[in-house]
Amino acid sequence: MSAPSLLDDLKKTIEACGIVGAGGGGFPSHLKLDSRANTILLNCAECEPLVQVDQQLLSNYAKEIISALIKLAEALDANIVIAIKKTYNAAISAAESAVATLDRSHPPIRIAILDDIYPTGDEVVLIYEALGIVVPPGSLPIDVGCIVYNVETVYNMYHAFEHATPATHKWVTIAGEVERPVTTLLPVGMPIVEVIKYAGKITIDNPAIVLGGPMMGRLVLDKNETIQKTTNAILVLPNDHQAQAQASDTMSLNRVASACCQCRTCTDMCPRNGLGHPIEPHRIMRALSARDAGSAALLGMMYCSMCGLCETVACPQSLAPRSLIKTFRTALAKEGVRAQKCEANPVPYGREGRLVSAGRLKMRLGLSKYDVEAPMVLKGI
Repeated sequence: MSAPSLLDDLKKTIEACGIVGAGGGGFPSHLKLDSRANTILLNCAECEPLVQVDQQLLSNYAKEIISALIKLAEALDANIVIAIKKTYNAAISAAESAVATLDRSHPPIRIAILDDIYPTGDEVVLIYEALGIVVPPGSLPIDVGCIVYNVETVYNMYHAFEHATPATHKWVTIAGEVERPVTTLLPVGMPIVEVIKYAGKITIDNPAIVLGGPMMGRLVLDKNETIQKTTNAILVLPNDHQAQAQASDTMSLNRVASACCQCRTCTDMCPRNGLGHPIEPHRIMRALSARDAGSAALLGMMYCSMCGLCETVACPQSLAPRSLIKTFRTALAKEGVRAQKCEANPVPYGREGRLVSAGRLKMRLGLSKYDVEAPMVLKGI
């Protein structure tokens, strides 16, 4: 079968099985396959604290995942790069062992070991850390010849390619104030309140439920909410926990106007700014607090990755640049404003000194006590 025909067949299979980005974006996976690609990059950075799905899947199903990657790479005549955080020892070992058993006929495969920093899982940051390439502002990974898939997405592709199995279930880490933290496979559409029971009893009264990781997740306010194809974690936290406040997404412009001292720490620690993208959160805060709707700085909101470092680690006044950016960017998007393609500025000198380790982030968020193993269990407990 010729490569173009194989590519078309893979696209049709992926689409027919309903596979979307399982890491949170939910973008239809078949639409990413593009003949311009020279690299398939497997994202096993999984930098959100407490979430364990991707590293566990790669640890347990490396052969299956790599076999799906090879199909994709052969159809595109592309290389494979498997990017794994250096702290994920089991995943690294499993990937290395799986690659070692392959014959020499497969496309080139490289395992890139990443530093344990947040937010390495962001595609723009990941491509720079694994490949040394800066994705230009407003551009997509394919514009630099790269396609990024997270581990679970490719795991779903394996089952689609081999068994025509549709993506009807989702691996989810359940952690926090529960008896038995666990990572388990759950049907899409299952109520969140039922899901938590797979981790035993909730160990506190009146808990807050965060859907997703503690940095980019959101509070569950609707008791009827269900598991989606993008749900990777459910965290049970105290109502007054810092990570719960992060997920609440509230901030007063009046407080910003009175307290923001324009120290620019939020900008210095912004991962996208650190790769030359035209986003300066401190200038955005100044424009918003001054109600300056015409400020050019506001267009920088469109390049934000929503990682949340500006408000959890950077700001000495405990302000919330990300929350404000999220609110006002949504309004701009409704008016048709989009991130414009442009050239990136040079990567700033001393970028490495601005990076935030995952360990430091967990301590800052008060999550260290919850950073325990959540064993992968196929059918819950």
